[in-house]
Amino acid sequence: MIKKRQTVSKKKVLEFFHENEQAMSHDMIEEALQGSMDRVTIYRILKSFEEDGLIHKIMGENGKSFYALCNGCKSSHAHNHLHFQCTQCEKVECIHHEVIVPIPVGYQLKNLQLTATGICANCASQS
Repeated sequence: MIKKRQTVSKKKVLEFFHENEQAMSHDMIEEALQGSMDRVTIYRILKSFEEDGLIHKIMGENGKSFYALCNGCKSSHAHNHLHFQCTQCEKVECIHHEVIVPIPVGYQLKNLQLTATGICANCASQS
Protein backbone atom coordinates (compact mmCIF):
# COMPACT_ATOMS: atom_id res chain seq x y z
CA MET A 1 0.00 0.00 0.00
CA ILE A 2 1.31 3.46 -0.83
CA LYS A 3 1.79 5.38 2.40
CA LYS A 4 2.40 8.80 0.84
CA ARG A 5 0.18 10.92 -1.36
CA GLN A 6 -0.98 9.10 -4.50
CA THR A 7 -0.23 11.33 -7.50
CA VAL A 8 -1.19 10.84 -11.14
CA SER A 9 2.48 10.18 -11.94
CA LYS A 10 2.72 7.50 -9.22
CA LYS A 11 -0.44 5.86 -10.54
CA LYS A 12 1.01 5.76 -14.08
CA VAL A 13 4.26 4.16 -12.93
CA LEU A 14 2.48 1.64 -10.70
CA GLU A 15 0.11 0.68 -13.54
CA PHE A 16 3.15 0.19 -15.77
CA PHE A 17 4.67 -2.23 -13.24
CA HIS A 18 1.40 -4.17 -13.02
CA GLU A 19 1.20 -4.45 -16.82
CA ASN A 20 4.72 -5.92 -17.09
CA GLU A 21 5.87 -9.11 -15.43
CA GLN A 22 9.57 -8.40 -15.67
CA ALA A 23 11.84 -6.09 -13.73
CA MET A 24 12.30 -2.69 -15.33
CA SER A 25 15.18 -0.24 -15.40
CA HIS A 26 14.71 3.50 -14.99
CA ASP A 27 15.46 3.91 -18.73
CA MET A 28 12.85 1.32 -19.70
CA ILE A 29 10.20 3.06 -17.61
CA GLU A 30 11.11 6.49 -18.99
CA GLU A 31 10.96 5.21 -22.57
CA ALA A 32 7.62 3.47 -22.06
CA LEU A 33 6.05 6.57 -20.50
CA GLN A 34 7.08 8.50 -23.62
CA GLY A 35 8.12 11.76 -21.99
CA SER A 36 5.03 12.13 -19.82
CA MET A 37 7.32 12.75 -16.84
CA ASP A 38 10.99 13.64 -16.40
CA ARG A 39 13.86 11.45 -15.18
CA VAL A 40 13.94 13.02 -11.71
CA THR A 41 10.23 12.43 -11.14
CA ILE A 42 10.60 8.78 -12.13
CA TYR A 43 13.63 8.40 -9.86
CA ARG A 44 11.72 9.91 -6.91
CA ILE A 45 8.71 7.66 -7.56
CA LEU A 46 10.93 4.57 -7.69
CA LYS A 47 12.65 5.58 -4.44
CA SER A 48 9.26 6.20 -2.80
CA PHE A 49 7.89 2.84 -3.99
CA GLU A 50 11.01 1.08 -2.72
CA GLU A 51 10.70 2.76 0.70
CA ASP A 52 7.00 1.83 0.84
CA GLY A 53 7.78 -1.82 0.05
CA LEU A 54 5.96 -1.84 -3.30
CA ILE A 55 9.04 -2.63 -5.38
CA HIS A 56 12.53 -3.93 -4.80
CA LYS A 57 15.79 -3.10 -6.55
CA ILE A 58 17.83 -5.68 -8.41
CA MET A 59 21.41 -5.04 -9.46
CA GLY A 60 21.92 -6.34 -12.99
CA GLU A 61 25.10 -7.95 -14.31
CA ASN A 62 26.48 -4.65 -15.64
CA GLY A 63 25.68 -2.71 -12.44
CA LYS A 64 22.43 -1.28 -13.84
CA SER A 65 19.50 -1.14 -11.41
CA PHE A 66 16.23 -2.85 -12.22
CA TYR A 67 13.02 -2.66 -10.20
CA ALA A 68 10.38 -5.33 -9.71
CA LEU A 69 7.02 -5.40 -7.95
CA CYS A 70 7.11 -7.02 -4.55
CA ASN A 71 5.18 -10.22 -4.29
CA GLY A 72 3.67 -10.96 -0.89
CA CYS A 73 5.80 -8.59 1.22
CA LYS A 74 3.30 -7.92 3.99
CA SER A 75 4.87 -8.08 7.45
CA SER A 76 8.52 -8.18 6.42
CA HIS A 77 10.22 -6.85 3.34
CA ALA A 78 12.50 -9.73 2.32
CA HIS A 79 13.68 -10.81 -1.10
CA ASN A 80 15.60 -13.99 -0.57
CA HIS A 81 14.86 -15.24 -4.05
CA LEU A 82 16.93 -15.51 -7.20
CA HIS A 83 16.87 -12.92 -9.97
CA PHE A 84 17.64 -14.05 -13.51
CA GLN A 85 19.03 -11.84 -16.28
CA CYS A 86 19.00 -13.15 -19.84
CA THR A 87 22.23 -12.47 -21.70
CA GLN A 88 20.38 -12.36 -25.04
CA CYS A 89 17.24 -10.26 -24.49
CA GLU A 90 18.50 -8.70 -21.21
CA LYS A 91 15.16 -9.38 -19.48
CA VAL A 92 15.47 -9.45 -15.67
CA GLU A 93 12.92 -11.42 -13.71
CA CYS A 94 12.33 -12.73 -10.21
CA ILE A 95 12.44 -16.49 -9.74
CA HIS A 96 10.05 -16.93 -6.81
CA HIS A 97 11.68 -19.84 -5.01
CA GLU A 98 13.15 -19.06 -1.62
CA VAL A 99 16.93 -19.33 -1.45
CA ILE A 100 18.47 -20.39 1.85
CA VAL A 101 22.01 -19.17 2.46
CA PRO A 102 23.71 -20.41 5.62
CA ILE A 103 24.82 -17.41 7.70
CA PRO A 104 27.31 -17.94 10.55
CA VAL A 105 26.02 -17.72 14.11
CA GLY A 106 26.00 -14.15 15.38
CA TYR A 107 25.45 -12.57 11.95
CA GLN A 108 22.16 -10.91 11.04
CA LEU A 109 21.22 -10.95 7.36
CA LYS A 110 19.49 -7.75 6.20
CA ASN A 111 19.74 -8.02 2.41
CA LEU A 112 20.61 -10.70 -0.10
CA GLN A 113 21.27 -9.95 -3.79
CA LEU A 114 21.31 -13.02 -6.02
CA THR A 115 21.41 -12.53 -9.78
CA ALA A 116 22.05 -15.41 -12.14
CA THR A 117 22.74 -14.87 -15.82
CA GLY A 118 22.09 -17.13 -18.76
CA ILE A 119 19.51 -17.72 -21.47
CA CYS A 120 15.83 -17.32 -20.52
CA ALA A 121 13.25 -19.93 -21.52
CA ASN A 122 11.84 -17.69 -24.27
CA CYS A 123 15.25 -17.08 -25.94
CA ALA A 124 16.23 -20.75 -25.54
CA SER A 125 13.06 -21.90 -27.31
CA GLN A 126 13.84 -19.59 -30.27
CA SER A 127 17.30 -21.11 -30.81
